[in-house]
Amino acid sequence: MAVCYQYQLPVLPLDRPVPKHVLSRRGAISFSSSSSLFGCANPRLLSQRRGAISYESSDQTALYIRMLGDVRVRSRAGFQPERRDSHPYIDFRLLHLPPETGELASARKIRRLLSFQRYFRSAHLFRDVSSLNSLCILDDDYGGQALCMLEKNGNWNFDIFLFDRLTNGNSLVTLAFHLFKYHGLIEHFKLDLVKLRRFLVMVQEDYHRNNPYHNAVHAADVTQAMHCYLKEAKFAGSVSPWDILVALLAAATHDMDHPGVNQPFLIKTSHHLANLYKNTSVLENHHWRSAVCVLHESKLFSHFSVEESYQMERQLGSLILATDISRQNEFLSQLRTHLDMSDLYLNDARHRHFMLQIALKCADISNPCRTWELSKQWSEKVTQEFFHQGDIERRYKLDISKLCDRHTETVANIQIGFITYVVKPLFVEWSRFTDSTLSQTMLGHLSLNNASWKGLLQEQTQSREDTNSVCREKD
Repeated sequence: MAVCYQYQLPVLPLDRPVPKHVLSRRGAISFSSSSSLFGCANPRLLSQRRGAISYESSDQTALYIRMLGDVRVRSRAGFQPERRDSHPYIDFRLLHLPPETGELASARKIRRLLSFQRYFRSAHLFRDVSSLNSLCILDDDYGGQALCMLEKNGNWNFDIFLFDRLTNGNSLVTLAFHLFKYHGLIEHFKLDLVKLRRFLVMVQEDYHRNNPYHNAVHAADVTQAMHCYLKEAKFAGSVSPWDILVALLAAATHDMDHPGVNQPFLIKTSHHLANLYKNTSVLENHHWRSAVCVLHESKLFSHFSVEESYQMERQLGSLILATDISRQNEFLSQLRTHLDMSDLYLNDARHRHFMLQIALKCADISNPCRTWELSKQWSEKVTQEFFHQGDIERRYKLDISKLCDRHTETVANIQIGFITYVVKPLFVEWSRFTDSTLSQTMLGHLSLNNASWKGLLQEQTQSREDTNSVCREKD
């Protein structure tokens, strides 16, 4: 079975300017016939800058770079219209939710203060630490209750919302760091603790807190689910430390810098990312490039050989690209064929990588397989994000995307369809592969949650009919 990695960076014509306000954000992209935009005669010297792609006219070479703060100085002109051929009326800053209320803003300031105190304390802890006890220096930072939850990191009932509150909004950093220690990845790959911590903080910061669903808490939830799958008997005896490293990194970074809207929205508004990736797996490609970008900036794997770094980036991209929901049937069909023919051999690196792709796909859409209390919260959050996109589309007289119209869709209706046509078919095949207690537990939750949504939908329908009946009687 061939595994497609799609590693090459795309190349676009040089007449694709991107608004300057985009350049002030990490992960932005610029296209320029020269490097004069960045005040540098040699584009190769830009390798330390933050979050852009620049094209040199002489060799058309794509450079993945990260721009420093000097680009913000060059964007003092403020908001500029979107590039040529983009939607002329949409200010893409509107993709985020309205500003927080005074109470929420105050809570955010408190969290920032606490975060500063925590990092200040950690900075002192990192001084004069011997190599013998270096793996224990952050344990005290978890706090009592959070540490108790981490001891049950493989429990499928793990409440990521509670954990996020206990860690002061740092669930992804805390959980991922703990799992790196749990799986022995720090010792095995000789990872620098400061670089690892910095990498995880940068990843968490690249998730948009204003997104109701596609935020760092979702990434932490997917990472915890992936950890549960890696502990399955079918996987535990076959996966190597390298496989675990790539799988956890992919889970943590799979939605980095998600704008809170879907691919069709980016395409119909002629967003520069849609043009960059030729309308194919637009978001997934961007998540992958953002992850690679942070890996380079943090220098987490600077001690790896060139070949190891290349392999890491390639496999990371392959896993993240597999989460594209439009490729669901492609992967489901392949999995079904392998299981029917009983030709999946996890001692084969290609088959093992394929099953890691399936595992990440399952982890990404595992919310309906959690307990009702957790699943219901996730369902409401993703629907809120859908409806927010629909509101923007309605405001600018665009065709409203499927599932995004709050006037015709409900949480229950969306979830019933999602479970029936997307989640259940995949998890039934996953259960065939693992044949474990966890897989049966997930299918049990899935069935109960589907029944609960159907019950809620029936109640809503009955209530609507009663209301209509009363209105007709009054008329």
